[in-house]
Amino acid sequence: MTAPLDYRPPETDPLPILHMDEALIIADKPRGLLSVPGRLPEHKDSLILRLQDIYPEALVVHRLDMDTSGLMVFARSASVHRQLSMAFERKTVEKGYEALVFGEMADDAGEVDLPLIKDWPNRPRHMVDFENGKPSQTRWQVIERLQGATRVALTPLTGRTHQLRIHMAEIGHGILGDCWYGTAESMSARDRLCLHASKIAFAHPQTTEQVKFTSSTPF
Repeated sequence: MTAPLDYRPPETDPLPILHMDEALIIADKPRGLLSVPGRLPEHKDSLILRLQDIYPEALVVHRLDMDTSGLMVFARSASVHRQLSMAFERKTVEKGYEALVFGEMADDAGEVDLPLIKDWPNRPRHMVDFENGKPSQTRWQVIERLQGATRVALTPLTGRTHQLRIHMAEIGHGILGDCWYGTAESMSARDRLCLHASKIAFAHPQTTEQVKFTSSTPF
């Protein structure tokens, strides 16, 4: 099954597809939807199963947390899946996030470098561990200072689970609405996790040309 490079689904299409061509699908995952199905029956609904219901060839390349919204890339063949997976592993894929964090940040930009490990007694939480944690780095830049909050652009240099959420909480600016990390005040500040995968760029697996996709932040 193929589609033109600038494919846009009709308004009646329930799938949040932003782009489709014969090699890949770019979808805009809503918050609260799993990227892939969970183990329990009530956790089967997921973006990949919704896609595969119409495009059975779709394959998962990477994931977003259930509470995180934004851009995801799906391959439409095994060969494209290998190419895109290697690009993620080699860190040649540029990913950008936007978040609302607690408090007004004093500096305009910075980098967090804190090693992370799974917090086994409190799964699915992760935590900072300087002895056994895996290296984890996040760059942040202020977009806008609001009253009691800051809108920031986040660039993960590594791809650890919950990395952005932990790193911002550890520097005293937890992401608003995060139910796992931060303070009681930051957790209750919004009714959703204010974290959105807003940008992604990579070499197209067929043309090798650099492509970039963006998604408007919904908060």
